[in-house]
Amino acid sequence: MTTSFRDPAGRLSIIDGRVVRVIDRSASSDFSAFLESKTVQNFLSKGQIVRTEQLDDAARSRLAENSVFREMLDSCDVGAIVEHERIPFQSFPYEWAPEMLWAAGELTLDIAEGLLQEGLGLKDATPYNILFRGAQPVFVDVLSIERREAADPIWLPSEQFQRTFLRPLLTNKHFGIGLDQIFITHRDGLFPEMVNQLTGPLQKLSPSFLSLVSLPTFFSKPTLAHKPGIYQKRTIDNPEKARFILGRQLSSLRRKLESLKPSTSRSSNWSDYMAQNQYSESYFPDKERFVQGALSEVEPARVLDVGCNTGHFSNMAATAGAQVVSIDSDPVVIGNNWLRAAKDNASILPLMVDLTRPTPSVGWRNLECSSFLERSRGAFDCVMMLAVIHHMLITERIPLREIMRLASELTSNLLIIEYVSPEDPMSLVLSRGRDHLYQHLTREHFEQVSSMYFETVRVEQLGGTQRWLYMMRRKQDA
Repeated sequence: MTTSFRDPAGRLSIIDGRVVRVIDRSASSDFSAFLESKTVQNFLSKGQIVRTEQLDDAARSRLAENSVFREMLDSCDVGAIVEHERIPFQSFPYEWAPEMLWAAGELTLDIAEGLLQEGLGLKDATPYNILFRGAQPVFVDVLSIERREAADPIWLPSEQFQRTFLRPLLTNKHFGIGLDQIFITHRDGLFPEMVNQLTGPLQKLSPSFLSLVSLPTFFSKPTLAHKPGIYQKRTIDNPEKARFILGRQLSSLRRKLESLKPSTSRSSNWSDYMAQNQYSESYFPDKERFVQGALSEVEPARVLDVGCNTGHFSNMAATAGAQVVSIDSDPVVIGNNWLRAAKDNASILPLMVDLTRPTPSVGWRNLECSSFLERSRGAFDCVMMLAVIHHMLITERIPLREIMRLASELTSNLLIIEYVSPEDPMSLVLSRGRDHLYQHLTREHFEQVSSMYFETVRVEQLGGTQRWLYMMRRKQDA
């Protein structure tokens, strides 16, 4: 399946698990500059640019048997064929917390400023150029790096950077609009006119809104914007002066980005959940011991933590050596998890995903950005569903069989799942007086449905509560 085709400089596909890019001959010179750049080598050494190597004739011959690869070859005048490292789990901006979008923007400016000193630049500036290896942002669009005209003082992607990084951060910060609501609907970000409709008269005059929204909206009026030659390239005679002006432009964008850094004091209904909901003195220690035992016994390599909340058990899995994807529907929770994982350099990728409404496939023919479930099926050998399925059963009214069926699709081996009785205090809160509708969700019913897809290895009641923890193995014929 082709995953990237918008760039005329090349095509990229995932073929048999390998990330292969065909580079058009017209971009060969820029690609050579990428390979020779000291700035690129510096970012590569820190893992901030995707590792890339050219394929030899033998490797090309093996790929030639693949129909997708042959189609890629036919689509352009081939200058080079390269393979990139495969980032463990692909994610998109509409699955990120604001902190992650901010970090992706910072890396974009870091690279642009570094390249400037070598006569190179970025021809675009979009968060889709970034993936996360664990909590670390990684620049993956190597064809975005090009030789710049020395006398050109303007960074053309400046408006794109504002549209896809700055205005989404501004809108999220001041209006609470989620990045999922922004990027799924508006792939290319927010134009100033869109944000201007949300702002009040005084807000339009505040520094951030004035530079990013109010003035751009005014100058985008047809009488001002649609003049002949407005987009004509302008150069100056002094290359040093051009580089200085361009550097000042990047510095200005960095100051704007810094002003939109998400607050570390944000809170939500779920950010303090664990501290506020201790059911008994031994509940949490029992849970830790059980999960640790299961992880030690199986030693999974890839773990999905569904409803991760504070990320405590995600961190436990990462410490045990697993690559972890942690999902939750709360952006504050995901932002806090990412900050901790980034600080600790933990192999944890927190994503804002609600498993009852998973991210859909989007883009041209729904093929550019695959759905969360498509990326997840078969990608994990352990799934943890701790203190989450009662929310799915009661709040979302998802049938138990559907939950267990999905769990069996996501894990190739282990499931660690917490059963919560209808008599549990949180279940009673969630049912809102309709607890009689959920009385059939007994332990016996849970075990009967689970047995269709899993074999129970171990079960333990947690601290005298109405909660039981199960370690299960997926049935191979499920």
